[in-house]
Amino acid sequence: MLVTLPPVRGGLEPVEAALADLRRRRGADATRGLAPGLRLPWPTADWLPASALVSGERLDETLDVAQRRWGAPAATAAALAWRSYTYWLAMPVVLGWATARRVPLADPAEVFVQATVDHARAPITFAWRRPRMAVLPHDPVANGPDVTIVTSEAELLRRLRTTLREDHLDPLLAQIQSRVRLGTRTLLGSLASAVAYAVVRGLDQPALVQQETAHTLLSVLDVADLVALEPGPDGLRVQRRTCCLAFTLPEARVCSSCCVPAATGRSG
Repeated sequence: MLVTLPPVRGGLEPVEAALADLRRRRGADATRGLAPGLRLPWPTADWLPASALVSGERLDETLDVAQRRWGAPAATAAALAWRSYTYWLAMPVVLGWATARRVPLADPAEVFVQATVDHARAPITFAWRRPRMAVLPHDPVANGPDVTIVTSEAELLRRLRTTLREDHLDPLLAQIQSRVRLGTRTLLGSLASAVAYAVVRGLDQPALVQQETAHTLLSVLDVADLVALEPGPDGLRVQRRTCCLAFTLPEARVCSSCCVPAATGRSG
């Protein structure tokens, strides 16, 4: 029986509030790739520390789960697993910064991952064993445990880049590329899409605020050229400039945000 421990507090309240609002507006599936309260459940037998993927130690078995889930060639399955991975990992980091200027740290040793072939669940789900964060000096939680204080908003953004890209996603990307042939631009396009969607879906804010927030985060992560936010009938629309390769599945799929429809004439 899966027992979920009480949510960790001490600074994550703005993230939890944003996720709760997202579920209210878009339904329970809108946060299905994040454990309740972002807390690692017990028992943990089915959960891997992200460090075991970043190091490559347990990456092969995770990619094998992806192949079985999608019934796809290795490269396609890896691209789709990466798309899910970046989306769910980025969401709490993006929402923490956007709502409260608090950056939940994506330390691979503290972030845990669960991959599944069950299509009723997210391909990859995330939980934090011990959530830590970086905050500004004036933040009310600045003197709390597991908090790193940074001196300026510019430094906080640099810390966001370090924790999300340099310490976590960049080395994981390199491990994936050592196993399958996938271009860096293709993979980073999914990171850009993840950040843009986290902003557009996660922030119930005017379009101008969403655009400014997305531009700031995409720029600091060096992926601003891989996605665009365009006006749509229900607010801003994410338009990718790369493809996640879903159209190469045995039953081809083209995401509504993909660049493929424009190039091939397929509908999203």
